[in-house]
Amino acid sequence: MQRIAFKMKLFRGHEDEYKIRHDKVWDELKELLKQSGISDYSIFLDKETNHLFAYLTIDDTKKLDQLSREPVMKKWWSYMKDIMETNEDDSPVVIPLKEVFYLK
Repeated sequence: MQRIAFKMKLFRGHEDEYKIRHDKVWDELKELLKQSGISDYSIFLDKETNHLFAYLTIDDTKKLDQLSREPVMKKWWSYMKDIMETNEDDSPVVIPLKEVFYLK
């Protein structure tokens, strides 16, 4: 399993809405993520900067690229674009983070 971490940016004033939407993540999206080999997926909010810190594990990082072609993923991105920074294709702006320490 490979550990992946990245950050995204939430628009100010949408912290509660982000939480509400993720509390009700669609079953079809959860299933897609699991089928793609993703597990231990967590997202944390830094209230000072409104940066979202995401962490997940995956068996093959190439599968992450395939998610962008999935209709349910595109639908989720479109659903979320009004409350966070996104690219032209509605995908969230994702900034990969480099691991500098790991305690096993």
